[in-house]
Amino acid sequence: MDFIRSKDLKYEYVRYDDEKDTKEVIEALKGVDITVKKGEFVSILGHNGSGKSTFAKLVNGLNMLTGGTLYVKDLDASKEENIWDIRKSVGMVFQNPDNQIIATVVEEDVAFGPENIGMDPKDIVRNVDIALKAVSMEEFRKAAPAYLSGGQKQRVAIAGILAMKPECIILDEPTAMLDPLGRKEVMDTITRLNREEGITIVLITHYMEEAALSDRIIIINDGEIAGEGSPRDVFKNVEKMKGLHLDVPQITELSYLINKENENFPGDMLTIDEFVKKAQEIGFNEGFSYVKKENKERTETEPVLEVKNLTHIYGEETAFERVALKNVSLTINRGEFIGLIGHTGSGKSTLIQHLNALAKGNEGGVYFKGMDINADKSKLKEIRQKIGLVFQYPEHQIFESTIYDEVAFGPKNCGLEGEELDKRIKEALAFVGMGEEFYKKSPFDLSGGQKRRVAIASILAMKPEVLVLDEPMAGLDPYGRDEILGNIKKMHHELGITIILVSHSMEDIANIADRIIVMNKGSVAMFDTVDNVFARADELTDMGLNAPQMTLLFTRLKKLGLDVPANIYNVKEGAEIMISALRK
Repeated sequence: MDFIRSKDLKYEYVRYDDEKDTKEVIEALKGVDITVKKGEFVSILGHNGSGKSTFAKLVNGLNMLTGGTLYVKDLDASKEENIWDIRKSVGMVFQNPDNQIIATVVEEDVAFGPENIGMDPKDIVRNVDIALKAVSMEEFRKAAPAYLSGGQKQRVAIAGILAMKPECIILDEPTAMLDPLGRKEVMDTITRLNREEGITIVLITHYMEEAALSDRIIIINDGEIAGEGSPRDVFKNVEKMKGLHLDVPQITELSYLINKENENFPGDMLTIDEFVKKAQEIGFNEGFSYVKKENKERTETEPVLEVKNLTHIYGEETAFERVALKNVSLTINRGEFIGLIGHTGSGKSTLIQHLNALAKGNEGGVYFKGMDINADKSKLKEIRQKIGLVFQYPEHQIFESTIYDEVAFGPKNCGLEGEELDKRIKEALAFVGMGEEFYKKSPFDLSGGQKRRVAIASILAMKPEVLVLDEPMAGLDPYGRDEILGNIKKMHHELGITIILVSHSMEDIANIADRIIVMNKGSVAMFDTVDNVFARADELTDMGLNAPQMTLLFTRLKKLGLDVPANIYNVKEGAEIMISALRK
């Protein structure tokens, strides 16, 4: 039985340009045919702006189609009178949890949906308990959502949908802000709901390993269907996926590269387990050994940022009291690239808000070049000019009507004007790949990746010495992620800016950072080189984190007796090793 069925589905909207007094009709969906069977688990992939979220909102009745047909549970979605019944059957979890959390207490928020569809009070209590347990948020049931991390809020949002017991759940990038363990828990929950309870799942994701868990994948590209099939059939077309600005699981890309040199090894592996099993079947060349060339040690420079015995308590002496940071001390040197990782709620975002005095600790302090940044309030503007912060959601720091004005705001408020101001703006935008054609555009008309570039440019125009980025790649497609990472690398190498990058991607951190800070329950659990941190993979797992997928694979191979290092972080290096190691 088809639960969702569309034929020649179209959605158009009008974009107005007040300055030019013109309007443009945007075709978000150009006539797509999509079928999702009852009880099926379907993943939808596509680059940012491809039409994925538009399709999801049509299925949930949040938008009304402008052409073609769409039936949800045999209800015509073009008819207003069917929308209420459709929304009772189809729950939707958004990318940004702040868009759907409305209550002041977690359990009340989770109960809000069931109450509004008229569920029996006894069933509401039971379903709220089950939903909170499913997303590992039982201990926060009495907490205020405002005090939760981004990842914790997302779990509450998912619980709110689960509690309504819908027949179908659409999830739009639900794990974008979660740590590796949180992602696994949510995906385990989704998979269990699908397999055991028969709930139809439509998952929109940029994590290819998540899509690999589904029954079927549908690719939307520029409002049209660009392909569909089983995960193995879709992902084996590596070049096609890259051409669509998408990606494949790292294990699939690794097996694809090996297959190009060794046809005995299949090019469509999806998991570490099946990769290792096949490698053992083929066998390794006798006496094979590989020694990784170690990177030259960085020259130690003078400290630029020091955190000393910093403690921060939210809601002190209230019912919501929570220790977010506990006696944190660390030193960051000039020119370093620091990765900052930790489970959701570990204190990462709270810590970085102290680095340019957006927050002040209950105890301890932060020092920039030896100066206490909170000692003299008159110097805060100067401090924030030198230590730039790009927030988790760029929408939260973008407010001007044009991109040019947005980038101008910071330096203008620091007293810059005239030719120097104009020069700063143009240099900053050019650095993030935005030329003159962007100057008069509204930042609110941009894609998620472009908004992040504007946010970064607005900080760059201040000429900071330290740049702190809080999850700048979250929610971006692979192309957008690589673009932002490229900009960040460029700033570090060409401008010599000290970078502190918060991320839940172990692969990105491993390939770019000099040292890694690992936060756990408000304290610094590790602060060491990339190799030394990821060598403690078991400890990271216990903290809700993980090691890069290549590291996990080579750790397994090393335990099986293959003479290889475990500190392998990228697919290209992994492929070179395996091509030499495997028999032909």
